[in-house]
Amino acid sequence: MAESFWKTKTLEEMDVAEWESLCDGCGKCCLSKLEDEDTSDIYWTSVGCRLLDTESCRCADYPNRLARVPDCVGLTPEKVRTLPWLPSTCGYRLVAEGRDLYWWHPLLSGSAETVHEAGISIRGRVTALETELAEPEDYFEHILDEEP
Repeated sequence: MAESFWKTKTLEEMDVAEWESLCDGCGKCCLSKLEDEDTSDIYWTSVGCRLLDTESCRCADYPNRLARVPDCVGLTPEKVRTLPWLPSTCGYRLVAEGRDLYWWHPLLSGSAETVHEAGISIRGRVTALETELAEPEDYFEHILDEEP
């Protein structure tokens, strides 16, 4: 049996289907994050992107997200290696760091539901969508104590 592609290929060597399959569907990337300008500390919020489907924890318009949401970050191998806010459980980050995927990752479990069943996703944890907040200060009441 051949070894799993994420163990044998670099992020740069993966084809589009392999790359996309590294996403575990947790939805954490789609939460708003605040950065302290003085310390560069990142603060997670429970505020979801306007395109976030809070049930599936996936983008409702993935093909057009970068055009529709100006601050959406399209992940690339370089960004995966440099973004300080990528979740510690993120498949892209794990592979970039030479670590294996967790048991609940769909590539291992065979199911998109295990990320939710394991409590890793943000399903049921989003308290607002960005379109529901009027002022930037409104995000402060949604700051989380730790990475979701």
